[in-house]
Amino acid sequence: MITVKLFAAMAEEAGEDTLTLSWNEGMSTEDVKRWLGERYPALVPRIPAAMVAVNQEFAAGSAALKDGDEVAFIPPVSGG
Repeated sequence: MITVKLFAAMAEEAGEDTLTLSWNEGMSTEDVKRWLGERYPALVPRIPAAMVAVNQEFAAGSAALKDGDEVAFIPPVSGG
């Protein structure tokens, strides 16, 4: 299983902050992004701007995943 954590506006729009999906051999963060967009179409515009962390470490590009990994989507911070 892969645990997906959502923060801030992404969690609000999804209506939940923790999701799980089945892990498959060769799965990457790009696969999780695609799954997230299919499950929550309202998040599609936010996904490209979000920072992605795997097991609490920022991941650049497409990172390979292992069973049991946690993938977090952290949207940009805004405010004034």
